[in-house]
Amino acid sequence: MQSNVIAVLFALASALTIAWGTVIRHRIAEEAPGDGTTIRSAPIIAVISRPLWWAGTFAALAGYALQIAALGFGTLLVVQPVLVLSLMFTFPMSAVYDGRRISKAETFWSLVLTVAVAVLVILGKPSPGLLEPPLNRWLPALAVGGLLLLLIDRLAYTRVRRQKALLLGMVTGGVMGYVAVLSKAFVDIFVHQGFVGILTSWESYALLAGAVLGTAVQQSSFNAGALRQSLPAMTVTEPIFAFVLGYAVLGEKFAVSGLSWTWMALALVAMVVSTFALSRRGVG
Repeated sequence: MQSNVIAVLFALASALTIAWGTVIRHRIAEEAPGDGTTIRSAPIIAVISRPLWWAGTFAALAGYALQIAALGFGTLLVVQPVLVLSLMFTFPMSAVYDGRRISKAETFWSLVLTVAVAVLVILGKPSPGLLEPPLNRWLPALAVGGLLLLLIDRLAYTRVRRQKALLLGMVTGGVMGYVAVLSKAFVDIFVHQGFVGILTSWESYALLAGAVLGTAVQQSSFNAGALRQSLPAMTVTEPIFAFVLGYAVLGEKFAVSGLSWTWMALALVAMVVSTFALSRRGVG
């Protein structure tokens, strides 16, 4: 059943849940970074040994489950912009955690982000795409995007701390963009073929691998630097990858023409600018 209203509600719940999990896992990374001199003191071991990190991780998984539910009711081009609002939820939670007040600038950019997302979803009127995209639509997208993200990942490990966090944030966003598209394919397969379909489809296993990889890279980006350096990159890169893949692989489209494309472009620019502005001001 297609219902963009229900999809948006599930996506908002997902964004809120993901935001809480993000704040928790980053704070744990800051408090227990590890020095890397031994296996037990390695950053990833230091954080996963904390029970609160697991609480944050399970929150992220719950948020992902809500995202899956949203994709069951609406298109990727509806759900993905709404998920960007997770940033708007993230830094007020971070502010509460730090015991500080939210500034007027943060409130302003939050409103800009909300309006931009509303324009993309309401004016865009995304239309559904292919239920089962053929493999020849997947292969070029997987090859080109995978190579690009691998190059950025390798480049990240030759850079200083701040640049490394930014680049790993971009890789995280790209991987999660693939996860979003595979999630939509997974939902469509389940709806039309049931459990047998998801057990016998390559998309299910690619989705699992992508989710694990994305979580690992995300934690590495958290450990590499402050959240304001990695979060904007992953928050903006994910919908960009998802939009491109939604068009190229799933065949979803925005139902706009003429002057409406100008408003859509302005909304996308506003979403990117407000995302960076918020993350620079609101998160440590």
